[in-house]
Amino acid sequence: MANEKSFIRKRKKVLIAGAVVLVLALIVIMNLNSQRERSVKVTIEKAATHDLASIVSASGEIKPKKNINISAQVPGRIIKIGVEEGDEVKAGDFLLQLDATQYEANAERDRAFIQSTMAELIQAEARMRKDANYFNSQKKLFEEGLISQDQMENAKVQAETSSSQHKSIEFQIKQAEASLKSTMDSLSKTVYSSPIDGVITSLRVEEGEIALIGTMNNPGTVLLTIADLSVMEVEVEVDETDVVGLELGQLTTVKVDAFPETAFQGTVTEIGSSAIQRSTVTATTQEAKDFKVTITLENPARKLKPGLSASADITTAEKKGVLAVPIAALVLREKAGTGAAGAAAAKGDEEGVYLVEASRSKFAPIKKGITGEMLVEIVEGLKEGQEIVTGPYSALRLLKDGTLLKPEDKAAPKEGPK
Repeated sequence: MANEKSFIRKRKKVLIAGAVVLVLALIVIMNLNSQRERSVKVTIEKAATHDLASIVSASGEIKPKKNINISAQVPGRIIKIGVEEGDEVKAGDFLLQLDATQYEANAERDRAFIQSTMAELIQAEARMRKDANYFNSQKKLFEEGLISQDQMENAKVQAETSSSQHKSIEFQIKQAEASLKSTMDSLSKTVYSSPIDGVITSLRVEEGEIALIGTMNNPGTVLLTIADLSVMEVEVEVDETDVVGLELGQLTTVKVDAFPETAFQGTVTEIGSSAIQRSTVTATTQEAKDFKVTITLENPARKLKPGLSASADITTAEKKGVLAVPIAALVLREKAGTGAAGAAAAKGDEEGVYLVEASRSKFAPIKKGITGEMLVEIVEGLKEGQEIVTGPYSALRLLKDGTLLKPEDKAAPKEGPK
């Protein structure tokens, strides 16, 4: 019995000692693990050469280069329309006609007034000559002392009055001729002809409607619209940060929403010199400025119609075989310098990439060139074949010089010429 108790006590001591040893071993292992350096999982790629194209994207709509609104120039009832929407017309073709009865009557009135006034002018001219001759004869008689001065003065007044009446009738005739000219101009504006070769893209009136002319605050009746569809343009709005890189003649690829499978080619032909004014902007509203850019399409298809929505990719720069890295690899960090006392002093930010050297990160400042869709050109600070950290973004934020890296596989993005 005593031997059995002694054996149990020894066994308990062995178990307790083993447990203590196990706990101590776990503590040692945990301490070793905590002291082991942690690595950051990253994706790594080699800097390589690519064909890059810098592109500015913008959206807008299709418009013809020539788009003319035919508006009413004189009021009147529409009595005849000679075209329909979609018709092709040539310059000089008849479009529509307004009721000209009132203008024809005004013209006849002016002609009649001119004729009657011309008859009065003939009488006034004869009377003027008669009174002038009488004054000359009276003047001679006065010089010879045969009549009094009052008689001579009366003859002079009569001659001047006749001359004044003659001039007054001449002025009335000129006024009537001007009125007739204005009436004939209004009469000519009752018939509308096409000013250009084109297509009737909009017919907004019908026979019997009244066409009204515009005022300062109210536009007149737009009768129809004619467009020359042989030259089509795309008007897009480009952000102020991108418009500075645009130049006339730059190549552009245009996609029209209505024809998603077709790409149209064009060139930049006009760049707005001032920002587009927004009527809804208030004094307290601050928003981005956009500029109007016009792109002329090369050989536009006849299926294109004014007003179709479109997007344009404008190629602002293009380079082949240049050293480039993914845009996601770029890092902006605080630039440090050395002050007079030897302490680190901040001197702004610098942009660069993290190189991979002996499985550790090393920051390398770079100088950028053009930027493509996914890649950016590196002009200085990097050589072809050097390994760089490309992501993920959460890892790039944590990196510092000397951080231990754990690579993960990732296929490198490809970018070719646009």
